[in-house]
Amino acid sequence: MSKIYELTVEAVEAGDIITYHPMKLANALRIKDVNRLAVETSVMGDKALVTIYPHDPLARVILADPQMLVMDDRGRVWIGRYHNGRPSMLRLYDPASGSAQRLLLFGTTGAGKSTAGQIILAAMKRSGIAVLYADLKGGQSAPEAYGQTGPGADGNVAWRVTTQEGTMAQLRTTWLTMMDRQERYARLGRSKFLRDRPDPLIYQIVDEANRLLEKGAPYRDEATFYIKDIGRTGRSLGVGIGLFAQAGHLEEMGGSDTLRAMLKEGEVILLRWTSSMMKQLVTDGLLPAGQILAPIPKYAGEVDLVSQFDEEHTDDDRPGTQGTAYNVNGRYPTSKMRFWNIGSPIPTEGLDPMVLDLYGPGAPPEIEEAAWDLIGDAYCQRLDGMEAYRAVFPEPEEDEDGEGGGGRKKGGGAKAAASPVPASQPKPRARTLRDRVQAVLDAHDDPLDALQILELVNADGGREVKLGSVRNTLTAIRN
Repeated sequence: MSKIYELTVEAVEAGDIITYHPMKLANALRIKDVNRLAVETSVMGDKALVTIYPHDPLARVILADPQMLVMDDRGRVWIGRYHNGRPSMLRLYDPASGSAQRLLLFGTTGAGKSTAGQIILAAMKRSGIAVLYADLKGGQSAPEAYGQTGPGADGNVAWRVTTQEGTMAQLRTTWLTMMDRQERYARLGRSKFLRDRPDPLIYQIVDEANRLLEKGAPYRDEATFYIKDIGRTGRSLGVGIGLFAQAGHLEEMGGSDTLRAMLKEGEVILLRWTSSMMKQLVTDGLLPAGQILAPIPKYAGEVDLVSQFDEEHTDDDRPGTQGTAYNVNGRYPTSKMRFWNIGSPIPTEGLDPMVLDLYGPGAPPEIEEAAWDLIGDAYCQRLDGMEAYRAVFPEPEEDEDGEGGGGRKKGGGAKAAASPVPASQPKPRARTLRDRVQAVLDAHDDPLDALQILELVNADGGREVKLGSVRNTLTAIRN
């Protein structure tokens, strides 16, 4: 019968911190496969628990029932398990403080980030969370996470986009919803978010976020502003944000200052990483002093040196380690966990039916209807690309024919949005939509609703505009 060995280690002197190197420890214990070794340390760092397994305890982690993904009464979802069988939980909501969370999922190519993301997205739908999902891999990261086509329609997320322009529209929509809640909650005298009373928990998820935030990306500055502000302000308003990324260094993610607070106070899951990323995480104090996480190799199992004269040598493929990770803000930050094994055993021709089952049938939760007039057409029509961008950022310069110009103006009181027209192609200065709306307001003493203003704007001889653009412009004027 295979045996499991457990060793308890204590520091010699009071105040000492136990330090170790995972690979050197495995070598000292004559363990060729580091995946058989698990080390847990106390918060103070003066005690450690070392467990030695006869084989990799995380080789298979099976999700017995999709209902296990439903958020518990402490706001956590069960995403996988640790080496000792205990559940690995990810907090999405803190009912004690009424706070949404900031979520970071890092992993190199082939580390299992897409599968981990699908599990988190499915858990959000099953837990009644409204998700705005940007898949910047052209929709390939999580194709089963398709979005609604409009309010009340079936889907697995409320709104999915696959372009950087669509992502910017989502970020501003999330930000506008957050600001609307701030105003409404202030009128109610409410300082904390009460889930589903009456508004749902919302998450803005950006997959392949490094493509949006890397140096040279067209919307890097604007995206950084919205991500920082949502992360800072949205928690108490029930608006969370999550970034899934392949990043070798934090500077690839809008600058280290953008993510430092998210790393220290958010929920961080680290799949296979680069050495420079690990060095920065340790330097920034995300891990306790003296602690080093054992590297996650690409393949599991022992590797022996084989003589060229060994005729009995077999060249079998070793199992991969996709989905193995560290839940850095979880209960056991230095112990490896593994996400649930999900999906069909071999790739399918289209959407994977086993992954679709994780999400469950029916329509996903949506942004509250109370905010629809403010956030406008991009969300209500589930637009993507430049069409979504122009619906949410309605104030580029316009010429006499209504064509966009090269200027940049501030929208909704926020930082200036990136212009949809390259600055190298300037157009003559003419009336903006804000000018046209303001002219209508100045010409009427009686209060007008958005529909009346839309009708009057479209009757002034300029380019025809949509209701959502008028509503966004009204918001900008109010601010």
